[in-house]
Amino acid sequence: MSNGTHRPVSELTATLVLAAVAMGAWAAWLGWDQHRDVQPDGSTTGPYQAWQVIGLGLTLLAPVYWAASRQYVMAAVLGTSAGLGAASLLDWSDDGSGLYVTGVGMVTVGSLLVTGALSLAVSAWKRRA
Repeated sequence: MSNGTHRPVSELTATLVLAAVAMGAWAAWLGWDQHRDVQPDGSTTGPYQAWQVIGLGLTLLAPVYWAASRQYVMAAVLGTSAGLGAASLLDWSDDGSGLYVTGVGMVTVGSLLVTGALSLAVSAWKRRA
């Protein structure tokens, strides 16, 4: 019989693993691209292309689904959001304007909302199945 400590330890482990996976996915998809693109009219875009951000999102679907399907909803939400927040903070912290803090906040809040909705939907679907 279980002594009741297995579930919190498993959820903490899942949270840490998801944070590490999110940071690794950020590095793989976005971390290598640091240069802005100059358009013919002189404006700049980037440094990321849409396909990179989409790839990051699609890559994170699998670990979020894995955690949520095991009823680790908080791990899916907090781990992924913390990992993306930390990765964006590390990636953007050399910005001299100080606006990177706003960007990090937007990444963190956005990932909280998206992973929260996705995790709750997956968790509810798995409970019914």
